[in-house]
Amino acid sequence: MITSQQMRAARALLGIDQRQLASLAGVSLPTIQRMEASEGQVRSVVKTLVKVISTLEAAGIEIIGENASSHGVGRGVRLKETTSGGQPRRVLSMLFDQAEAPGDDQA
Repeated sequence: MITSQQMRAARALLGIDQRQLASLAGVSLPTIQRMEASEGQVRSVVKTLVKVISTLEAAGIEIIGENASSHGVGRGVRLKETTSGGQPRRVLSMLFDQAEAPGDDQA
């Protein structure tokens, strides 16, 4: 399976937009938009999902499942589980809050 976040990251790594992915996979632009707008695991007709994943893999993307090791070579990204057990957005929010707080090192 693939998550909506993985789809967006895969497109970013390939440097393509939603329209280009839709064209390459032979699916409609609204289909890609719906897939990427979903929360967590992408929900779609199996045949459509296979087309999109196959297209990404043919372009060089390795979809890495949770707790799976990567067997490929090359660059990539993986979202690691936070030590606080929080969601990545909440952790990002905390990091931004800390960065915006006035510190001792400001002149």
